[in-house]
Amino acid sequence: METGRPLRLALDAGPLLGPRTGVGHLTARLFEELAPRPDVEVRGFVISRTGRRDVQALLPPGVAAGTSALPARIAHTLWARVPWPTVEHWTGRVDVVHSPNFVAPPARVPVIVSVHDLAFAHSPELCRPEAAALVPLLRRAIARGVVVHTGSDFVAEEIRDFFALPAERVVRVYSGIAGSEIAGDASAGRRLAGGERYVLALGTVEPRKNLPSLVRAFDALAADDPDVRLVVAGPDGWGVDAYDTAVRAAHHGDRVVRLGYVEERARVDLLAGAGVLAYPSIYEGFGHPPFEAMRAGVPVVTTRAGSLPEVVGDAALFVDVDDDDALADALSRVLTDDTLRAQLVALGHEQVQHFPWSRAADNFVALYRRVAGRT
Repeated sequence: METGRPLRLALDAGPLLGPRTGVGHLTARLFEELAPRPDVEVRGFVISRTGRRDVQALLPPGVAAGTSALPARIAHTLWARVPWPTVEHWTGRVDVVHSPNFVAPPARVPVIVSVHDLAFAHSPELCRPEAAALVPLLRRAIARGVVVHTGSDFVAEEIRDFFALPAERVVRVYSGIAGSEIAGDASAGRRLAGGERYVLALGTVEPRKNLPSLVRAFDALAADDPDVRLVVAGPDGWGVDAYDTAVRAAHHGDRVVRLGYVEERARVDLLAGAGVLAYPSIYEGFGHPPFEAMRAGVPVVTTRAGSLPEVVGDAALFVDVDDDDALADALSRVLTDDTLRAQLVALGHEQVQHFPWSRAADNFVALYRRVAGRT
């Protein structure tokens, strides 16, 4: 790579398409942080025949879109057999490639792939059936020499063990916090919730988020608190039947409010009005909703699962996975104990400061330069 010119980075913009969940928000923010930097020339690429019409409008000013009429289905079928076509078919000449969403395209230059968690490998029952295909895809990418990025030390160690990779092939870079930094309107959030006091759950309705446990815990809490509601905001994933069954079985299911996917404005309003964020996940590679809540001044109750103890630190109340009674008790304590609530809000504000996007961008660029220098 010639010195004296910006590093040419190809960054997969596919996660920007469609309704955004965590990876989409992270990818968007990474583009925004990198676009104005003089030391990086970012090119967004999309491996999608239909998405190529929309991607340029989703990229920051100054970031060119690399697209092709080749459908993703055909590209992925070819990659399962041969390392062709390379990503330069979409991007032109670059120095390094970063795919932020598990699938690493072949390239003539070094490739970094982000693996945010390893549920698809060690807990496939928590994932859609098609997620099982990620294991052979990643094994082929690893054989081609990719460097794996992940967002926590917990997952980095899992990846090294599962794929038998040396330490230098797996790099932890903490991201900044997903979601909007705009202040929410608490009164608007309460109108959406249909009540003044509510427990909020954010995220896709899927087995990993363990929402049936939260419904059962809320039902116990609601028996002694006639005004509180549970608000669930997030799109349907899979395994929604278990959540629906838990709501039907609840004695206070009429106070469980299901909003489905909400846009960013509604999301921050719901956070602003919430009494507590409940995040009873079975497994997480990072877990952004707790940080969104802490940034909004909302206390958090979560589980000792995956990377959550690592990244959340002492800024939340922790309970064991599937301990419905402990979850109900922790939620009740936060809702009724003003001193505890103030402590958690202060600790959350402090914890958020450890994950600035400016530092994340610097660390990603350092990773790109190190990997590109290996060519």
